[in-house]
Amino acid sequence: MKVLANDGVSQSGIDALENAGFEVLTTTVAQEQLENYINENNITVLLVRSATTVRKNLIDNCPSLKIIGRGGVGMDNIDVDYARSKGLHVINTPAASSHSVAELVFGHFYGLARFLHNSNRDMPLEGDANFKGLKKTYAKGTELKGKTLGVLGFGRIGQATAKVAIGAGMNVVAFDPFMEKANLELEFFDGQKVNFEIKMTSKEEVLKQADFLTLHVPAQKDYVIGEAEFKQMKDGVIIANAARGGVVNEVALVKAIESGKVSRAALDVYEKEPKPEVQLLMNPALSLTPHTGAATNEAQDRIGTELADQIISILK
Repeated sequence: MKVLANDGVSQSGIDALENAGFEVLTTTVAQEQLENYINENNITVLLVRSATTVRKNLIDNCPSLKIIGRGGVGMDNIDVDYARSKGLHVINTPAASSHSVAELVFGHFYGLARFLHNSNRDMPLEGDANFKGLKKTYAKGTELKGKTLGVLGFGRIGQATAKVAIGAGMNVVAFDPFMEKANLELEFFDGQKVNFEIKMTSKEEVLKQADFLTLHVPAQKDYVIGEAEFKQMKDGVIIANAARGGVVNEVALVKAIESGKVSRAALDVYEKEPKPEVQLLMNPALSLTPHTGAATNEAQDRIGTELADQIISILK
């Protein structure tokens, strides 16, 4: 049986599948050519990340497919319910990249708190001629320790981010409409484990209390953060969105930055991905990454292995 990893898969995943007798193809096939390629090569398993979409017409026109796999969490690029109604297995890897996303969020937070995103741009240009001026400009950083992190969406990634926050000495407040509380276990280098219980509060309370705010929610019809939500936040809040483009109203975000309600913000995802608005790209208050939340070697290894294990379990 053949597996097409159209958006790539880690070597650990390839090895596991090949050892189980699968043939793994890692050719990147253009979306408009995907149907023909699947049929011509009798593909049984299609693996995608975020670049490839799997819609009804592809599902209907590729009878050899038995499994559609998403390397990651969100499956909004796949018509999941329709595929399952046609008897296909649809799988993903919800736990594999949680810590990688959490670390990226905190990379942004630490950078924003100390203006690293700005000083890294300015030092190569002015570091020799304006050292004292830059030192004065970026001398009003803030510490994360002792501050409150607000988390909207407390699934695996939200919980992983909360664990990093606790390790950094932050207070955590969280909102998730699907749970009342969560138990977090922090494991340390010497084998010690400490448990924390986080009780959910209201969305309004999270917005009101947060010094730093992070979103970990799925794509949805309406904005999770828009003009009304910005008005409820503390002045000078720092925000990160590494969830999905479209959960934060980007126009309202820019206005909130201009008014001082939001001091700085981080975006890993965008409403108009892969061509973010120029006003975002040029805004000095924004720390930006190109949708790389899950893009660590460790996470990709876990994703590949987890997909392989599920495929082998289903088909072997």
